[in-house]
Amino acid sequence: MKLKDKVAIVTGAGQGIGEAITRRFVAEGSFVVMLDINEQALIKLANELNKDSEKVVPFTTDVTNVDQIKALVTDVLEKYKKIDIVINNAGITKDSLTVKMTDAQWDSVIDINLKAPFLMVREVFPVMKAQNSGVILNASSVSALGNLGQANYAASKAGLIGMTKTWALEFARYNIRVNAIGPGFTETPMVQTVPENVKAKIVEKIPLKRFAQPEEIASAYCFLASDEASFITGQTLFVDGGLTCGF
Repeated sequence: MKLKDKVAIVTGAGQGIGEAITRRFVAEGSFVVMLDINEQALIKLANELNKDSEKVVPFTTDVTNVDQIKALVTDVLEKYKKIDIVINNAGITKDSLTVKMTDAQWDSVIDINLKAPFLMVREVFPVMKAQNSGVILNASSVSALGNLGQANYAASKAGLIGMTKTWALEFARYNIRVNAIGPGFTETPMVQTVPENVKAKIVEKIPLKRFAQPEEIASAYCFLASDEASFITGQTLFVDGGLTCGF
């Protein structure tokens, strides 16, 4: 197992890619601390994965609340005595053309997608520094390269790439690796609201002619979290079916 006895924190773990990451990491031997604001989804997933033994611990958490993040880190350390992996996966969209975008739409996307990872890493870094080891993985997106009606989302995901590179430089001396995953269009609840005719147009632009499955994105996270990626840091891996080849 690639992640045997590792302790991972996964934000946005209740559904979609976060759920797939949680399932894959458990299958690879990791203990997963699951964060989400959807308590019902967390409990349902935890009950399933903990059927035979405790493999996950659910925390209903607002990732933009620094006090909740501080308390979480304290609780995880008390239980496991270490934090090996942090995956900043939680994210939202509030799409609008720039001229119609409200302050609230901008602020909420930036707070959850960009500020929350900063808050998490700021609290977790001293733990990983003391351990002289750790892996931080950030959820960017192909939208980081620009997408119509997503000025807020694109800015947040591009910002994560910049923070990933900066943290890789700052933390390398402490044996902490930092990378990002840039998923393409993926079959998750977030895209289920997209009209079928729009989906068809998107698929035509993807060289592999389909959307990704969440499990395929989770596989990329698993690789970068494992020792197989021990000399990879500061990178963004686009898992997009070739969509960004022509960018």
